[in-house]
Amino acid sequence: MKSAQAKPLYAYYGDDFTGSTDVLEALALHGVPSVLFTHAPEKQDLKAFADCRAIGIAGESRSRNPQWMTDNLPAVFACMKRLGAAVNHYKVCSTFDSAPHVGSIGRAMELGRKTFHAEFVPVVVGAPRLGRYVAFANLFAAADGAVYRIDRHPAMRFHPVTPMNEADLRVHLSLQTRLCMGLVDLASFQESRAEDRLKAELAAGADGVVFDGIDDSMADETARLLWVRARKQQLFAVGSSGLTHGLLHHWRTLGLIGEAREPEPPVATDRLLVLSGSCSPATEKQIRRSKLQGFAAWRLSGPAPWGPETREALEALAQGQSVVLYTALGPQANDGHYGEEFGAALGSRLRELLLLTGVRRVLIAGGDTATHAVKQLGLNALTFAAPLVPGVPLCRSHAPGSPLDGLELVLKGGQMGPEDFFRQVRDGS
Repeated sequence: MKSAQAKPLYAYYGDDFTGSTDVLEALALHGVPSVLFTHAPEKQDLKAFADCRAIGIAGESRSRNPQWMTDNLPAVFACMKRLGAAVNHYKVCSTFDSAPHVGSIGRAMELGRKTFHAEFVPVVVGAPRLGRYVAFANLFAAADGAVYRIDRHPAMRFHPVTPMNEADLRVHLSLQTRLCMGLVDLASFQESRAEDRLKAELAAGADGVVFDGIDDSMADETARLLWVRARKQQLFAVGSSGLTHGLLHHWRTLGLIGEAREPEPPVATDRLLVLSGSCSPATEKQIRRSKLQGFAAWRLSGPAPWGPETREALEALAQGQSVVLYTALGPQANDGHYGEEFGAALGSRLRELLLLTGVRRVLIAGGDTATHAVKQLGLNALTFAAPLVPGVPLCRSHAPGSPLDGLELVLKGGQMGPEDFFRQVRDGS
């Protein structure tokens, strides 16, 4: 018999599905029972996960305009507030790609601040374990063994929807919100006066505060400063999974959570079905490598997402072969063909393929593709199953009464994973 639902330590809304599973992994590996819902959960949804100390909601605001956010996010934030968690996290990608017209992080900050009656909104983006660093408010990200300022990053400056052409997060946010942004900078951390800097910024009228982060010690100190405030009043924060990791380490020092778990590695599967809507050079390399490793692969033509390749994919899967279906090989112009409608159509066809073939492990590449495709599968929630690479776990689907209950799902952002990642997901190592 399930126990009554206790207040969680932590609740979060991921602005896309891939980033949401990144946080789910971080929580699970640190021994925090967690669940990620595909919608704002009702009481009956929560009953099945009464032991969870962290509740996530996988969202889609990263691909939505500010009006959609205004119409939809307040209800989601109100749901999170009712859960009663001390920390409420609007989770964004550690590359912070967003724009005034789509995925506006600034608009989300305004809405969350209003719902939670927050004194200020912390913005914590640095995630050293993922190669993301913030120094004097400027964001840097690793790629191909080098670290680039985000506006010079080989992929993010050419993102087809939200290219990053400004590295200073305060300037970037100033195009999305009128909230006054402060900064707790690298020097403040190094001189052990981060708390004084935060107080000074708030006294000066900051509505939001960016926290620099280049290593774990800075993440830990940021978490300490924020947890002190969260214990007094529910905290609403914006940031990457770097915020999550900082909180987890701090909670362990306080004895609020147990020791990190040593998870079982994933086992091999007989067939893997990959659906890619990513334009990333990293995903391009993964697709090309998979062809050399025994995967059958077909490019899908837009705007109609399915053609003769469907039958060929069905035949290959029936013969026990793993399959990759992709929309692009590397960067391409945003011609409007590959938006929400296309992603949803891919998801509907993916569901058909799964039901026809009995494939039990799927990898979806591309944040927007994953968000819109997974919504078509009829899943209620995801839980962590096994680690693969940092930020991209193997998840288990929960869909009571559906043939897809128990489906193993991997959601990969375009830049994530090594070149042979598809093989790794298939073979479990």
